[in-house]
Amino acid sequence: MAEVKVGIINVTGYIGMELARLLHRHPSVRLASITGRSAVGKGIGEVFPHLADINLTIEPELGQVDLAFAALPHGESAATVVAMLERGIKVVDISADFRLKDASEYRRWYKATHPALEHLKEAVYGLVELNRGQVAGARLVANPGCYPTGAILALAPVIKEGLIEPEIIVDSKSGVSGAGRALNLTTHYAEANENVYAYALDGHRHLPEMLQELRRLAPEPALSITFLPHLVPMTRGIFTSCYARLSGGEKSREDIVRLYQDFYRGETFVKVAVAPPQTKQTWGSNLCLIYPSVDIGTGTLIVVSCLDNLVKGGAGQAVQNMNLMLGFPEETGLEGLAVYP
Repeated sequence: MAEVKVGIINVTGYIGMELARLLHRHPSVRLASITGRSAVGKGIGEVFPHLADINLTIEPELGQVDLAFAALPHGESAATVVAMLERGIKVVDISADFRLKDASEYRRWYKATHPALEHLKEAVYGLVELNRGQVAGARLVANPGCYPTGAILALAPVIKEGLIEPEIIVDSKSGVSGAGRALNLTTHYAEANENVYAYALDGHRHLPEMLQELRRLAPEPALSITFLPHLVPMTRGIFTSCYARLSGGEKSREDIVRLYQDFYRGETFVKVAVAPPQTKQTWGSNLCLIYPSVDIGTGTLIVVSCLDNLVKGGAGQAVQNMNLMLGFPEETGLEGLAVYP
């Protein structure tokens, strides 16, 4: 089999460097080209000593590869993605530029007109556990946002089965790496350490992703999600708590757990935990841990999920998508267990 070459556009961000780490050990592809918006001309080991074994120079433009990961910010990614597609290169886009099918929703949440409308229709939302067949046949995959990954996986089984009322609360806590490497006062050590705060109380741009994908599972009744993210003083991880009233009669926790186990049976990277999970139990891995429960007193479903925002919420999920797009087993290169504690 001919060697498969892959490249990373913007390796100098957190997701870009995490992609480089995962791809360096991937047995079926070769990381052949990397670009960066900074540090052009430097070896990647000069910028990131932990990646010194990767003998590549950061270039201004991507070389010839079979598949590219575009790790640029939203609004800047689309034009580069289109250029890659025109060169016959498959793309996994890490940004939000191709996640939303409704261009008006993109304009509402990202405050810009979508720059590549002709490619919105063909882009596949890359949550493999729900869209595996579509991802395998795609040439453009939109890697999901980190918050939506945890929330959608936590809610998909009960929404598909119509077991909850349509009013849902999603409460998420994220580590500071989710804000990226750019300097920001709120992520300075003295600001973030020993501190927790909520943000985007008037609406977060990951909300339309959640609604779009969950409504595909059950268009009626119309879902309503209240989503509130928080920043907590840790580097990696997202802990999501979802709340919804059960409908259609009383359900025991055992009934709900059985539903989740059946829904995710055979999945490599989504596991129904036997005890409430913790973010550190997913640190560095491509795993999403889910724990469903029922508050008997109120008839409320409570589902929590944990994942590493830079792996299952970012680079790991992107590699999982790449594996399917290139015809490899989806777990290839992603078998590593979490680093705990």
